[in-house]
Amino acid sequence: MIGTRYDAMAAAEAVADALSDPGNVWTTAQPTGGRAWPQSLAGGAAGVALLHIERARSGLGDWSSAHAWLSVAASGELTAAANAGLFFGAPALAFVTHTAAGSSGRYRRALTTLDEAVITITRTRLAAAHARIDRGDQPMMKEFDLIRGLTGLGAYHLQRHPDHPITHDVLSYLVRLTEPLPSGTELPPWWTNVAPNGEPSPEYPQGHGNFGLSHGIGSVLALLSLAVLRNVPVAAMTDAIERICAWTDLWRQQDDAGPWWPGFISMDQVREQHIWPSLRSRPSWCYGTAGTARAQQLAGMALRDTARQQTAEDAILAVLRDPAQLDLLPEIGLCHGKAGLLQAAWRMASDARTPHIAAELPGLATRLAEQLAYPLPDPELLDGTAGAALALRTVGSDAVASGWDAFLLLA
Repeated sequence: MIGTRYDAMAAAEAVADALSDPGNVWTTAQPTGGRAWPQSLAGGAAGVALLHIERARSGLGDWSSAHAWLSVAASGELTAAANAGLFFGAPALAFVTHTAAGSSGRYRRALTTLDEAVITITRTRLAAAHARIDRGDQPMMKEFDLIRGLTGLGAYHLQRHPDHPITHDVLSYLVRLTEPLPSGTELPPWWTNVAPNGEPSPEYPQGHGNFGLSHGIGSVLALLSLAVLRNVPVAAMTDAIERICAWTDLWRQQDDAGPWWPGFISMDQVREQHIWPSLRSRPSWCYGTAGTARAQQLAGMALRDTARQQTAEDAILAVLRDPAQLDLLPEIGLCHGKAGLLQAAWRMASDARTPHIAAELPGLATRLAEQLAYPLPDPELLDGTAGAALALRTVGSDAVASGWDAFLLLA
């Protein structure tokens, strides 16, 4: 294990050194499309800054690289428009700046300004969400999900100021999101009327139910569970957690490879009351076992439901022990690849009732470190080398100094 930690740290440090100068990085790997924005947590400078912030906060790196990347992230016009969320715009920059500041007095003025913007965004979104519920309409994914919606904004507020009224208001909305709509439909109230990509589609004429941590009810389950575990005083959060768990339990599957949950279901599955084996997602953070099992483990801890916690831990352990499942993650990244599974498994191992999950981490870390030995042009956080390096640093040091993985709702 000592050798594995050394190798993981060495691979992570090599990536961090290669990404130390923003000018050199963007010269050789200019981001494209929507991710070209510096304020993007997924693909812009804001995301890469997290790697250098974690190094500096852990005492194993200097602050110069972190400051350089933060400066690039804050350059240009900062958006607080309708497209702003935890992964983009003012909330993304606020999350990264807060992660850099920690309990110090760094960036106080900047954070005050950013907080005002994020609170305004959140209140606008809350008003729209409550009006939608009052009408009895089904939600859009972007109303409540982690990437674009109120769960993502809530994740920031829980980290930044858990006692602030805005944090209470977001959590109260998420409780209300789980309450039956007045239409009386048997579908869960978070059932969306769009396709899994968030847009209307003739392939999903009656929408879908999404389990994922990135775009589905898994993010709500994780955030409410974290709030309960941190003793945030919001009424009925455990009731909401139980409602979500009842639905996920209804669709949980069991096969020779262990427990699993589909990434999403359509009306066809609801009518048939059957989940096709082909709907088993690869074990990624965004839609697969890595994210869903962590949300279920947190829910088990919040409810003091040891059976639920054990099922979640059995699910992640089965994945880590199954070469066929691991082979479904050829990418390196946090979203779709090995890094997301590694970070989720490390968090689960830290809270697990047995040491078995921790015992499987070295093998996965070695596979990821070996993959990073090849030239990889993509530096970004969510799907690229910065995120992979952060996961390897976690295993290499057996610690997270900055709380960077809160944006994944793993902690």
